[in-house]
Amino acid sequence: MNLRVCIFCGSAAGKGDEYLQQAQVFGEMLVQEKCDLVYGGASVGVMGKIADVVLENGGRVVGVMPQSLVDWEVAHPNLSELQVVDTMHQRKQIMYDESDLFIALPGGMGTLDELCEIVTWAQLKYHEKPCFVYNISGFYDHLLSHLDHCVDQGFLSPIHRTLIKEIRSLDEARAILKQSASS
Repeated sequence: MNLRVCIFCGSAAGKGDEYLQQAQVFGEMLVQEKCDLVYGGASVGVMGKIADVVLENGGRVVGVMPQSLVDWEVAHPNLSELQVVDTMHQRKQIMYDESDLFIALPGGMGTLDELCEIVTWAQLKYHEKPCFVYNISGFYDHLLSHLDHCVDQGFLSPIHRTLIKEIRSLDEARAILKQSASS
């Protein structure tokens, strides 16, 4: 069975081309490493780009999307599998159930919501699946700094701070995927 990688990322493209370019190479790497993509199911932004790339390269893509977003016509029409749910909570639960590890690429509030909830579940020992941020061009520097500040101020234990690991390069991501696939 392929490693199932859940990607949290934006339904927007971000400024410039960098985020879409990184989604392109990240998606290619997922297929090269024989990983299935699990994500929010959108056809737009970074989400749409990574799904398109995985599909174009023969990979498997599972999207999970609430009916309200399907009704807005943002669902990707060509996925290997699209699971339509009623609520965002159901979406996150299924993405969790379908995945072996989690990586946040750049995104906005939805991405942060998904990342924070899955890390909170790890903090509460609901799971032991690894959680990462792919820190493209320092995108997550402020978040990581804020988490360190939370530790300094006594709101986050040092052990819980380690639940979010930083990926700084594609080579580092590839190594993590290889290690996860072999364990």
